[in-house]
Amino acid sequence: MSTWRPLSRPPWWQRWLPEFLHGPVKIAFILGILGTIAAAGLAFFYFSLAMRFDLDEIEKLPAGTVFLDRKGVELPVSAASSRKLATREDLPDFLVKALQAREDARFFEHSGVDVRGLARATVRNIKDWEFTQGASTLTMQLARNTYDIRAKSLHRKFLEIALTLRVESRYTKDQILTAYLNRIYFGSGADGIEQASQTYFGRPTRELNDNECAMIVGIIRGPHIFSPLRNLKGALEQRDQTLDRMIAMGFINEARKEEIQKIPLHLMNSDDQESRPSYAFRAIESEFDRIRELEDIPPGKLTVITTLDSDWQSRLEEELNRSVESLENEKSWNHPTRAEHVAGEDPTYLQFAAVTTETKTGAVLALIGGRDFRHSRYNRATNVRRDLGSAFEPFVAAAAAERGKLVLAGRPVQTGRQIGPAEVERLAKRCGLAGPFLKTEDLFRGSVAASPMEMSVGLATLGNDGKRPKPYFIQQILNEDGDVLYTAEPQLTPALSANAARDARSVLHSHAGTRCFTGATGSEREAWTLRLGPSGSTAIWLGFDVSTKIANHERLEALLDEFVDRLGND
Repeated sequence: MSTWRPLSRPPWWQRWLPEFLHGPVKIAFILGILGTIAAAGLAFFYFSLAMRFDLDEIEKLPAGTVFLDRKGVELPVSAASSRKLATREDLPDFLVKALQAREDARFFEHSGVDVRGLARATVRNIKDWEFTQGASTLTMQLARNTYDIRAKSLHRKFLEIALTLRVESRYTKDQILTAYLNRIYFGSGADGIEQASQTYFGRPTRELNDNECAMIVGIIRGPHIFSPLRNLKGALEQRDQTLDRMIAMGFINEARKEEIQKIPLHLMNSDDQESRPSYAFRAIESEFDRIRELEDIPPGKLTVITTLDSDWQSRLEEELNRSVESLENEKSWNHPTRAEHVAGEDPTYLQFAAVTTETKTGAVLALIGGRDFRHSRYNRATNVRRDLGSAFEPFVAAAAAERGKLVLAGRPVQTGRQIGPAEVERLAKRCGLAGPFLKTEDLFRGSVAASPMEMSVGLATLGNDGKRPKPYFIQQILNEDGDVLYTAEPQLTPALSANAARDARSVLHSHAGTRCFTGATGSEREAWTLRLGPSGSTAIWLGFDVSTKIANHERLEALLDEFVDRLGND
C-alpha cells in the first residue's frame, strides 16, 4: 500500500517572494500581530483609566485660590468672589479666531489629537532625548488643566490622549473652546477669560474690541511676564505675533492688522483694581504669579500658605497709626491729617512704611506700604528711597568691623574714617542696600538712600551673623488634595563675617528683649526705626511723600521710643 501524498502548495506570498525572505516575513507578521494585540491592550488600559474621570468637571467653574498666613489664618481676598463662567455667546468671533491662530491652527479639523503635530513633536523629542515639545491641542490642554495631569512622561501623555478623545466625543468644539478659556490662567490674579477681561480692560469679554482680543490671547503663553499691567511692551509684542499668525492663516490681511493696532486699548490702571486689599497682598500676588508660571501650577482649588503673620502685621500697623495720630494732633505743621484727606486727591498727610523679615530665613512677616491703601496704592515699603541719617550707623560699624577696625558707638564719622567712603559703600551693598551713596565723608552721617525693605534685609543680615537673606512671601502651595506643589527654599548669601555682624549690633540699644535704633535725618524730614527682635528684623520709615520737615529731633526720638515701648516683644 503506497504512503505517498502530494506536497501541499506553498502560500501565495511565498510563491511571490524569494526563499531567503520567507523567514523574515514570517517573523514580521508574527510581530505585527503581537504589536497589534499590545497596542489594543494599551489602548484598552488607558481608556479604562480615562473612564474614571468625571467629564462633568469640564464645564464647572474651577474653585478659587485660598491665601493663608503662616499660622493658617485666611487672608481677605475679594478677587475670587468676582469670578464667573463665560458662555460661547460671550466670546467675540475675533477672539476665537485669534485663539485658533495662536494656539491650535487645526482645532476645528482634528479629533482632539493633532496627529501631524504629535508626530513632528515625537521626532523632535527623540532627537533631544527629552520632552521638549508636546504638540498639545486646546482639548489636550483642557484635559490636562481640568484633571491636573502635569508630569512629563509617556504615561501622562497616553492618559492625556485618552481623556482628550473622551472629551471630544462628549462636547462640541465650541463647548471645548469656551471651557478652555474659562479654565486657563491669564496672570495678575485672573483665572479664566471673564476675570481676565475685567482685570485688564475693566469690562466683560463680550465688549472687547479686536485689539484687546489679540492682546489677551497673546499673553496666554506667558501670563506673568507678558501681563500688560506689568509689561505693556511685551504684551504688545505678543499681540503683534498673534495678528501675524492670523495673517498666515488668512483670517486678516496686513492692512487689517494695521487698523487693529490703532484701535484704542482701554487698559486698566493697576491702582484702580479692587482685587488687592493691601500692599502686602499685592506683593504676595506678584510672587504667586511668578511661581505659578515657573512651576507650571494649574488653575484649580489651591491653598497658598504665605509668610505673613497677621497678628504681628495688625499690631505693627495699629501702633504706628497711634503714634502718628498723636503727632498729627499736635498740629505742628500745616499739612492735613489723614482724617482731613480729600477723596480722589493724592494724600499729603504724614506717611509711614514698615517691613519685618524673619531674620534667619528672609520670610516677610509684615509689610506696610503706607497709612491707607484706599488713598494710595504706592508701596512705600519697596519703592520709597529716602535718606537714612543716623540709621546708617550700624552699617558703617559693620564695614569697619569687617576690616578689623574699631567700632566707636555713637561716633559714625570717626568709625567710617578708618576705612573710607568707598569701602563703607561696598560693604553696605553686600548687606542689601542699593544706594545711591554720597562719595564723601557725609556718607558716614547717613547721606545714603534706601527703602524700608532694603533696611529690613540689611538689619537681618546683621542679626543673622552676616548671612543676607532673600525676602520672600510664599512658603507653600498645595492642591485640592493637600499635595505640595511648591515649597520655598530660603536663600542666604554670605555678606559679612559673624564677628563683624556682632560688632555692628553693638550700636543698637537693648530694649525689652530687642535691640533697636531710632533716629532722624539732619533735615528732620525723615525718621527711621530699626528693631532687631528675637525672630524678626523690622525697619520703619516715617515721612511725607513730598519731603517736608516732620518735627524736631527731640520730639521724633520721643515719639519713636514710645512706639517701641508699646510694641513690646514679638
